[in-house]
Amino acid sequence: MTRSPATPLPPPKERRRLREAHALTRAQLAERVGVRPDTVRSWEAGRSTPRGRNREAYAQLLAGLAEAAEGFPDAGAGMSVPSRQQQEAPAVVTVCLDQPGGGRTAVTPEPSGFAPAPPPAPAPRDDGAGLTPAQAFDALYSFCAPALVRQTYLLSGRRDLARESVERAFQLAWDRWPEVARDPDPAGWVRAAAHEWALSPWHRFRRRHRQPEPPPPDEDDRTLLDALLRLPPPYRRTLLLYDGVGLGLPETAAETEATTRAAAGRLMHARETVAARLPELSDPRELHQRLAELASTGRLRAAEPPAVRGGSERRARFWTRAAIAFTVTLIGTTALTLHTSPTRYEPPVPPGETVQGVPPRVAPGPLSEEERELRAKLREQLPGGRERLMPQAR
Repeated sequence: MTRSPATPLPPPKERRRLREAHALTRAQLAERVGVRPDTVRSWEAGRSTPRGRNREAYAQLLAGLAEAAEGFPDAGAGMSVPSRQQQEAPAVVTVCLDQPGGGRTAVTPEPSGFAPAPPPAPAPRDDGAGLTPAQAFDALYSFCAPALVRQTYLLSGRRDLARESVERAFQLAWDRWPEVARDPDPAGWVRAAAHEWALSPWHRFRRRHRQPEPPPPDEDDRTLLDALLRLPPPYRRTLLLYDGVGLGLPETAAETEATTRAAAGRLMHARETVAARLPELSDPRELHQRLAELASTGRLRAAEPPAVRGGSERRARFWTRAAIAFTVTLIGTTALTLHTSPTRYEPPVPPGETVQGVPPRVAPGPLSEEERELRAKLREQLPGGRERLMPQAR
């Protein structure tokens, strides 16, 4: 491609489509052009037009993205943010989960831009029985974990807590895999568990969560994240599920354990609060796009499926051994108690009683005349027999 000042500039909607088709955020594209993310947002909205060198650089970059999209039609598939119509009809990835009778469970992907493209399904076993439980779990984890980590980051504002919440949710799913495998929406089951763990109020008492989290680099992203974290947890979760994930209002109400009317009220209040801080996000489509961009700035990575399954199995072994040790200790204590306890009834010793009629003890009084004479006589006369040796002092 040659440098020419007459490089055509596509319309604003086409500019945004090309950027989203290649999974580029406004901040990444602004860094390539050399401008601010707010400037790129204005260009894509049609509020302003690039001029001079910025226009030429921006036009050439968009032309390169268009050529790449023509040369590779599938490039960026599954990475762009879908519209509300696309969200209402999501694709379905069918995964065989080794159920009795050889049944299959349809795993519905996360209907939002938070979800990556579905990975290729593992090859079935040679015996024709479908996937093993471990393979089915790995397929579900590989498909849903990256999106769940980004969603949980928007709920908690902490990267470590987001990864921990997703891992705990999938570990719980692996512990209850027969139940999860038969669930009509396994992805929704895991999503609800991850959101519940991330919003638990007990995390505030943990030492590592007392340290502040590094904020996003972009000022608008910091403002949006701060506005989200200032919302009450139920309002924050409702806004994320409806405007971020793209669930319907009844599904959002069911997942947040609220009535449809209460969920609608929470959604309206959350939108008004965010729009008060960022007026340009009063449009739900723009809010959805910004939520997806904010989630992608965290650069969060999920653990590998075998590590999650191994952690769940180690935790299960630990609690099993702890339960066995406690049971053995309880049995030993009971046996020792039975061995040392008396075999018959022994009445208690009654308290002492006061004895009446005993004369009180008196001190010896003065000697009588006869007693003094007897004492003198005993001192003067030696006893019979051999003479008693008397020590003499020298």
